[in-house]
Amino acid sequence: MRILYCNSAATSIFLSLCFLFSNPFQSLADEGMWLPMLLQETVYHDMQNEGLKLTPEDIYSMNQSSLKDAVVQYGAGCTGAMISGDGLIITNHHCAIGRLQSLSSVSNDYVKNGFWAKSRSEELPVRGISITFIIRMEDVTERMMSSLVAGSPGARSKAADSISKAIISEAIHGTKYSATIRPFFNGNQYILIVSEVFKDIRLVGAPPQSIADFGGDADNYVWPRQTGDFALFRIYAGAGNEPADYAAENVPYRPRYFFSVSLKGVKENDFVMVFGFPGKTSEYATSFAVDLVQNVSNPEKVAIREVRRDIWSQHMKENDTVRLKYAAKMYGLSNYTKRWQGEMTGLKRANVIAKKQQYESAFTDRINNNEQWMKEYGSLLTDLKLNYDSLRGMQPVVDYYTEALQTPEIWKVAPILRPLVDSMVNRKTVDSVMLKMIANISKQLDGFYKDYDAAADEEMTDAMLELYGRNAGAELTPPELGELIQKYGADYGPLSRYLFETSILDNQKELKQFLLHFKKGSEKKIMNDPAFKISLAITKYYNDFILPPFNRVSENISRLQQRYMKAQMLVFPEKMFYPDANLSLRVAYGTVKGYRPKDAVLFGYYSTLDGLAEKFKPGDEFYDAPQDLLALNEHRDFGRYADADGTLHTCFITTAHTTSGCSGAPVVDATGNLVGLNFDRSSEATAGDYYYDPAQFRNIAVDIRYVLFIMDKFAGAGYLLDEMKFAQ
Repeated sequence: MRILYCNSAATSIFLSLCFLFSNPFQSLADEGMWLPMLLQETVYHDMQNEGLKLTPEDIYSMNQSSLKDAVVQYGAGCTGAMISGDGLIITNHHCAIGRLQSLSSVSNDYVKNGFWAKSRSEELPVRGISITFIIRMEDVTERMMSSLVAGSPGARSKAADSISKAIISEAIHGTKYSATIRPFFNGNQYILIVSEVFKDIRLVGAPPQSIADFGGDADNYVWPRQTGDFALFRIYAGAGNEPADYAAENVPYRPRYFFSVSLKGVKENDFVMVFGFPGKTSEYATSFAVDLVQNVSNPEKVAIREVRRDIWSQHMKENDTVRLKYAAKMYGLSNYTKRWQGEMTGLKRANVIAKKQQYESAFTDRINNNEQWMKEYGSLLTDLKLNYDSLRGMQPVVDYYTEALQTPEIWKVAPILRPLVDSMVNRKTVDSVMLKMIANISKQLDGFYKDYDAAADEEMTDAMLELYGRNAGAELTPPELGELIQKYGADYGPLSRYLFETSILDNQKELKQFLLHFKKGSEKKIMNDPAFKISLAITKYYNDFILPPFNRVSENISRLQQRYMKAQMLVFPEKMFYPDANLSLRVAYGTVKGYRPKDAVLFGYYSTLDGLAEKFKPGDEFYDAPQDLLALNEHRDFGRYADADGTLHTCFITTAHTTSGCSGAPVVDATGNLVGLNFDRSSEATAGDYYYDPAQFRNIAVDIRYVLFIMDKFAGAGYLLDEMKFAQ
């Protein structure tokens, strides 16, 4: 028996497992996203066997600086790496595109043209982003479980909330740290995570989009890639090197640890680690859950998003202002569309449903041969199937609500204005409190309209109303909207035109003037606005009639899945389980390796700048590239960043197990030196959120040498390399 997860005696049941579903007793190398604090008890020896040269304390330590101190969470959904002693961090460009967009204008477009601060005084303050360091992680399962009284879900939730607050208060008392408690293994384990959050973040540099997103949507989730997906920021701190709000007198943060950079590159079969904050996986989901994703939810969401993507794409091509406004939104829309497409293909190709069914059959056989297990867990899979059968009928309606009916942006103005309308009901005049509320609303509206185009939204509204009406039906449509649809004979073009011609919600100038002269009685104009009324009606109908039954079934599944997770650990004691991703810090590991995606096709492990030149198409939406970059390649002017083979490697692939949230994660070699930056997965690997196949699944990283080449040779920002440390 090879145990890959054991904690304290009280929680030793929570064993880590890597197994192949076609053989429930077979472990798979390189699978899993592991808690760094438990490497010694889990996969450390496997990592050593693959080539790791570090000790567990080198990777994670509470008593000394370690690699984990150089890994940051960028915002709420990406990862980054410290690369200098003066607070310089690197993450993915696609993680930073929203911040670049917010700092840009049509005449000063940092998304399209890039940005490089020539000195620290030119670094641009970035609002609305935070950088988080993990201070420590601690298992608090015993305290949490002892507080969870029997009874209703509400009572258990209240008890859990109470003890969580007490544990967190103790953990951060007398510090400026933050803390949270996250559930693992579907609520069978709880871990306290103490962190330090910095908010004075400044943009240092980013390449033009034609480098950072070379290949665009066409190459997304595709290998080979030649994408320079990186951006640089600097953390600033206040007195005592502690977190502080933005202030001109703040100074660069001095990190506990930062990565040394390697210019040696990687070779096939080299050991690598990926440090990141993976978002969500469902490795222990049932075949019923995978079937719902593969055959119901994903196909519907992809079909809807393709319509939305086409509409935005056309408007962005026709107008530079619209292109800039919708750059970040378009990336998010397209990224998940392509991800779900790849996930469907990967799940089918790997025959995951059948493999899950085989595993469930083995589970059932063991249950049936143990009277106590049969009594406690005998109906688990049957109960889960019944609930998923119910969910199967509800999921399409929820998807069409969230992906179609609720997506016109004009609806988003209504909840901003609603507090003003509600507050005026019992007031006789606009007093100082109301004036303050109006000022706050105006500020929110400025943020909304900055990235809004009414013409694009009107076409989107037309298309989304039609998609919903055609697929969900009148019986699941809010009455207020149903009346309009009936009035216009289900002709959604004129219906949308009516909404946009008669509403003031799509017109910033008109709405701003209206709020400027707001008085008692003015709220009636908003209350009678057709877009305002329809928006509230959609939200109310969804919350009152669509969501409650869906949530009840989802909560049933959640409780059953918690028991199923516990039962798997009990029934298969010889197996090794690792926790699903949940935005906590993890270590994945593997080797640099090519693969065969299909018959007669072999992909190598790296790509080169020559490959970019081969794909180059002048003026193309996806494959245009700067002439200066092409000239550097033509003249082989790679400097010290060339590989030993004489080419400039741009990206490479590894067998490490990653998912969303690992964007920007440092890829390090056997001695902990930075060799790349994770930014994507192969299309096949998107199925890795449910099942892992080391033969087919690959994560994609930009080679750190290509990053340095862009900074130094292309952008002329080589001065930034002076503050980095290079591995010998």
